[in-house]
Amino acid sequence: MNKSDHTQHPLHPAVWAGISGLVLASAINTANAEVVQESLKTDHLNLSIERIADGFEHPWAVAFLPDGRYLVSERSGQLKLVDPTNGETSTLEGMPEVSARGQGGLLDVVLHPDFKEGNGGGDNDWIYFTWSKPEGNNSRSALSRIKWQDGELGEIEHLFEQDRASGPGRHYGSRLAWLPDGTLLMSIGDRGSDPPRAQASDDHAGSTLRLTATGGVPDDNPFVGDDTTLDEIYSMGNRNIQGMTVLSNGEAWASEHGPRTGDELNHIEAGNNYGWPKVSQGNDYATNEPIGEDSLPGMVDPVYVFAGRFAPAGLAEVTSDVFGEWQGNLLAGGLGSEKLLRLRLEEGRVAEEELILQGEVGRIRDVRQGADDAIYLLTDDPQGGLYRLAPSNP
Repeated sequence: MNKSDHTQHPLHPAVWAGISGLVLASAINTANAEVVQESLKTDHLNLSIERIADGFEHPWAVAFLPDGRYLVSERSGQLKLVDPTNGETSTLEGMPEVSARGQGGLLDVVLHPDFKEGNGGGDNDWIYFTWSKPEGNNSRSALSRIKWQDGELGEIEHLFEQDRASGPGRHYGSRLAWLPDGTLLMSIGDRGSDPPRAQASDDHAGSTLRLTATGGVPDDNPFVGDDTTLDEIYSMGNRNIQGMTVLSNGEAWASEHGPRTGDELNHIEAGNNYGWPKVSQGNDYATNEPIGEDSLPGMVDPVYVFAGRFAPAGLAEVTSDVFGEWQGNLLAGGLGSEKLLRLRLEEGRVAEEELILQGEVGRIRDVRQGADDAIYLLTDDPQGGLYRLAPSNP
């Protein structure tokens, strides 16, 4: 493999002085980005891979503040603030106590689309996050937001929680994505122990929800006025969506865990039923026998079924022209497979798949494009890392 000089991580303006009392000390070292690979050859371009920060405890999501710093959620309940200008990483105070058993904890994190970060705190300077809310021996998928004001975490507002608590530890879903009209999509998994919940219209489990920015129900949600279906539900029959993005054309796409194989890519549209567990391309964990039918009337087949046990998590559209032929493609991360796949869409189908990474960084939990046009990856590990992919010279 040919080597070349790697693309250096750009430095951002240093702002937000005087944050004493805001943070707790952290041992994470981000002082210097570490080159993992100087030149990784793909079909259309070469990439450099840098590790920007590491030492995160099972990180789940990354969001980008306007000043160039990063927010990283950890499943154990901490929200980390990473400053690439000086290598400092800190733990922000003010987050709620989470149910951190199994797959639960502090999960996705996104900013309000109109987040401005003014000196006094803009009206929409909210950080939205999903989490597993403890309730005795059970838990619920929940959505909250916390105000970012003068460089501090301020008031917290609890916006939504699923309609019923159940055993902790599995299938919370919890990806968030903003639609162009300012409404918010949220995935909720089937919670693992009772898959048919995903077909119950009076149960939030196994669905995507569409909410207002304050956690309310948009008047034009597909089941508003249907007494048999919860108003928040946008789609049903979704086993466990852990990758979700809204494309530049406004379409919502999601990558979803199947049981044993059968991981799916779906175009999420209002009112659709995606079949789980009546329809599945996967097999039972114990017997390895197929679960459900391949297809049924009234249920939407997946756009694409990932080969083998991909274990999808993290999904992003490449919108920057610095990636050339990749522009408009999807990048899908994998946990157990440790893969990053490039998927080219054509007329609503996957016309091309390319393997970009397999094991170079580990279990990929999140995939995002940053404001600097680079692609960022988070790895799920007791000492997880934040990685940056950018085009390099051939």
